[in-house]
Amino acid sequence: MEWDELKARVLAGGPARIEGPPFDQYLAVSVAGPGAGGEGSVFFSAGNRRVRIPVGNEGDLVLEHLGEGNVVLRVGGETIVGRLEPIALHCPRQAYITVSGGCIYHCRYCRVPALGGRRKSVEEIREMVDLVRDRIDAISITSGVVNDPEEEEEHVISVIRALKPFSVPIGVSIYPVSGTPDRLLAEGVAEVKFNVEAATDEIFHTMCPGLDRQEIFRVLARSVKLFGRNRVYSNVIIGLGETDREMEECIRELAAMGVIPVVRPLNPAGELDAWPRPSAERLLRLFRVHSRTLREEGLDPCSAVTMCSACTGCDLVPGRDA
Repeated sequence: MEWDELKARVLAGGPARIEGPPFDQYLAVSVAGPGAGGEGSVFFSAGNRRVRIPVGNEGDLVLEHLGEGNVVLRVGGETIVGRLEPIALHCPRQAYITVSGGCIYHCRYCRVPALGGRRKSVEEIREMVDLVRDRIDAISITSGVVNDPEEEEEHVISVIRALKPFSVPIGVSIYPVSGTPDRLLAEGVAEVKFNVEAATDEIFHTMCPGLDRQEIFRVLARSVKLFGRNRVYSNVIIGLGETDREMEECIRELAAMGVIPVVRPLNPAGELDAWPRPSAERLLRLFRVHSRTLREEGLDPCSAVTMCSACTGCDLVPGRDA
């Protein structure tokens, strides 16, 4: 089985049961993103390829831990030998930090508002990064919105200023307002990710009431002018009710702007916890569309130095997974 097919089956398969000796040193627990509020996850690697696997007893995947991070992954009738990767903060080789673990918005697929997480102070975040400074190549910052987007951005900028002395690239993904990319560039941020979330305006308004998708597109266009191609990203979730054609049109629209779409499988959570995961077959079909579109537009996720496309754990990433 080719790696992209195997990874699609893992991403579609849900949690894995882990057998064997304790693996706590490899376990990552998320307060934002696809794994927020779950039992945690591990990062399985084979060669230079990686996939994040949630831990639980509900899925069909099995990881047999042989000790010292050596594992055998069983998916369907296939097995593959690999390793569990040590985590820095949230993922391997990065300090990926959620600044504010709560949010005033209520996107239907997101657990974060229900978790009621607190905001981390600037000093707390600096100390977190200092503890892993010898294990990271980048810092990535994301955040909920505790009060309003403008105030959240101000706090994030304070965090960025405190982290500059670590002298590694910093990527930022927050809910933007007018002028956000200009201010982040002025602080020396290397890459940005502003998420359009859904393939169509109609689905976005249903899933993310109170947010402005067209403003996000305007901010993305401004970001490409400022940061350049291959430095601007945007999540688009597969499995919110869109058709393949609608997803393809969204991928093409973003890529034509110079934005690299991060095409992410739905992790059923929040109000959508009973929704099905997209099938492996659909993930592969759209991965091929995604890969072809980026080639046509001259965009390359392999150049990413921060955030999701540098990690590759949660998504099929063109150029890295095939």
